[in-house]
Amino acid sequence: MNRRVAVAATGQQALEGGLAVAEAGGNAVDAALAASWVALATEPGMVSIGGGAYVSIWPANGDPVVIDGNVEMPGRDGDPGRRGHGLRRVETPYGGGVTLFAGHGSVATPGIVPAFAVATDRYAELSWAELLRPATHAAGDGYPMSPAAARYLSYTADSLFGADPEAHALVTRADGSLLDGGEATRNPLLAETLERLAVEGPELFRTGEVAQSLVQDMLANGGLITAADLACYEPRIRPAHRVRLGEWDIATNPPPSVGGPMLAVMLSELAHRDHGGRGWDWSDVVEIQRAVLGYRLSIHDLSEDLESAGQALLEAVELHGISALRGSSSTAHISAVDSDGNVCAITMSCGYGAGMCIPGTGVLLNNALGEVELNRRGLHAQPAGTRLASNMAPTTGRTDDGRALSIGSPGADRITTALMLVLGQGCLHGRDLQGAIDGPRVHVRPLEDGSFVVEYEYEPEVERAAAALGLPAHAYAEPHMYFGGVGAAYLSVDGELQAAGDSRREAAVGVSG
Repeated sequence: MNRRVAVAATGQQALEGGLAVAEAGGNAVDAALAASWVALATEPGMVSIGGGAYVSIWPANGDPVVIDGNVEMPGRDGDPGRRGHGLRRVETPYGGGVTLFAGHGSVATPGIVPAFAVATDRYAELSWAELLRPATHAAGDGYPMSPAAARYLSYTADSLFGADPEAHALVTRADGSLLDGGEATRNPLLAETLERLAVEGPELFRTGEVAQSLVQDMLANGGLITAADLACYEPRIRPAHRVRLGEWDIATNPPPSVGGPMLAVMLSELAHRDHGGRGWDWSDVVEIQRAVLGYRLSIHDLSEDLESAGQALLEAVELHGISALRGSSSTAHISAVDSDGNVCAITMSCGYGAGMCIPGTGVLLNNALGEVELNRRGLHAQPAGTRLASNMAPTTGRTDDGRALSIGSPGADRITTALMLVLGQGCLHGRDLQGAIDGPRVHVRPLEDGSFVVEYEYEPEVERAAAALGLPAHAYAEPHMYFGGVGAAYLSVDGELQAAGDSRREAAVGVSG
């Protein structure tokens, strides 16, 4: 029987790119990578090649790993006096009001291209050029502006991207007005860059012409990235962190990621409070989120060594339970599972965006150094070469009877709470995949003063749980993109493939063959 692949993607073109390489003989990793390249090329303002990513892979006959391609603190062989400069403050009403920093000094060393190269070399079956081809065609021939990107750009097109004419042209019409969701647009410069990347390989972004252009632009405009930063960047392959959830062996992003450890702690505590399978208790959900996210804000994110802090957190919770804790919004996710049992989950982020391109390339850059929530110890405070904090938590799972799962979500710190709810209801309580994704969301948001507010999609039991715990609550009348956009692919015990997407954000799902 020919291999088939289920894909959950961010849009129709990304889905079609993933399914096309599956039809050409690719496995789940090929499909996820191809779909990711398309998403990176067609969602300006949301994600871009100039950001970071985690590629979570569980081979059919191997152990789960995560390829860390997250952004890194730049400044190797650079002038220390450049720190603290090159930043532009931007205030936007997006997300209820966000203050961020953009400009050349906000750009961290990107890791997507080298991470995807490692994933291709080690786990894909098709060539690097074949996986890039759908994205090259989409960027050159045109793509519809996604409604999610259009909503974000309605707040930021001028204030964030207006300082760089090349970047502004990518997120607006030719006359500078806003693009509508679904309106056709193109990125011919990016198509040319991707064509060169297919031929020259990842060295184009490491030491080649694109790398040189980026370094020269940084030097001229107060940025921190040096030639040494790009040449020294190496994706890191780590064993996934595993946690038992009912019948499921769940593998997620290990430290120094923040999202993976926080998700693992939430899921472990949910399993401990399973109440003998008697049902879902929203009071448990709220209490667990309050403990974990409060600990993260007040202690974990201030650590000088996120990798050691994450390992210590996981060990402490394993020994003592949740009592041990008491003391960007712009992302995209692709999930794929194939009929052979290979699983791949990829989450990508460009932060809110630096508001600028690598000159002449069509590649928008990240602003990871300008996101306050990812730099709790201060902007530009980390040593060069440090992997930055991340909420991304691409996750895979298996059962002893042969089921397999790939799942993840965009949504900044709501990534972990969205996945907690979907995995908890599906893996512990047997809810079907689409039903678990469609169910109401809850996010307990910690505030700087140490208090909390329960944000939720209206559900009377959540309202009662928040009141019982003495917490203020804010209800959303309908499902809202604030709570993420979970995408998942699933292999059943009888070999059937399924993909499911989230109505809160644009989603496209399908199965090859």
